[in-house]
Amino acid sequence: MTTPVRTALVGYGSVAEKMHAPLISVCPDLDFTAIVERNGNRCEEKYPKVRTFRSLDELLEADAADLICITTPNEFHFPMAKQCLLAGKHVVVDKPVTIYSQEAEELEKIAQEKGLVCSVFHNRRFDGDFRTLQQLVEEKTLGDLVYLESHFDRFRPQVSDNWREKEVPGNGITYDLGSHLIDQVVLLFGKPKAIFADIQSQRKNAVADDYFDIALYYPNLKARVTAGVLVNVPTPKFMLLGDKGAFQKYFLDVQEQAFKEGKKPEGPNWGVDPEERWGKLYLENETVPYPTVPGDYRIFYQNVANAILLGEPLKVTLSQTISVLKIIETAFISAREGRKISQSEGNW
Repeated sequence: MTTPVRTALVGYGSVAEKMHAPLISVCPDLDFTAIVERNGNRCEEKYPKVRTFRSLDELLEADAADLICITTPNEFHFPMAKQCLLAGKHVVVDKPVTIYSQEAEELEKIAQEKGLVCSVFHNRRFDGDFRTLQQLVEEKTLGDLVYLESHFDRFRPQVSDNWREKEVPGNGITYDLGSHLIDQVVLLFGKPKAIFADIQSQRKNAVADDYFDIALYYPNLKARVTAGVLVNVPTPKFMLLGDKGAFQKYFLDVQEQAFKEGKKPEGPNWGVDPEERWGKLYLENETVPYPTVPGDYRIFYQNVANAILLGEPLKVTLSQTISVLKIIETAFISAREGRKISQSEGNW
């Protein structure tokens, strides 16, 4: 394998343009060589060395990349990832890896048989607020934990023209934001013993779910992950409770806004949370600000490059994402039937 690894993007929507492309371009061990863009050559305008193809078939036929990153709508993740793996290419798929867990299991099997790297862009693992939460849990700052609340709320009262809000497979907020929030909880505490979910379409004319509230139960702890698009008031991003105190953090990780503003993910100050945005520790006799661990999405693509070139273990594995998919599948059943479902029944 050549260094740096020839890397291609499939799809050039908002997330690919603002996040994936910049991250690939700054990774020293990846060489951004190709893009599949059905219409136009917008990517070439920003990255002149990138070669544009009109289809995945054309890209594979030209053998223009060794790592292919799929950022298309969810319903295309599985067939495209499978096609790339069968062609002997390493793969990154935007989350969720597939719509159905059995599809992800098939990708895992193909990748293992062919000795290929296949990872999933769970970038929110590298949010500063979540990395801070990991540090608090690891250091047992709050003692024995009993409750975690995780929000990803927005105010978007009008249904948009985005594919996520249309009548297509894998649409809605649970597959989108729920993938991130559930993945974070499972990374922190392992697989839950049971879940209970409330999933709704709250806006008029909404055809996709735009609200979820999912409880994940552990032997001595409950985690609640929730997101909605009719929340026009500040809610905590995280609230963690233990027998020695509590932690509360407002504000989203700063990286997403930086990407939207077109800032390049470079330098030591990337992902640094300003002091006024830090969370607070509420201990028995004092309340103190708690510095946010810097967020850094660059870790993800560097890890993928290291896995390909050096055999380094993946930080985001298919088996992890399969568990998250099974929890999401079970959450829809729970919401539909109005009941708590155990791990043994959900088989995650």
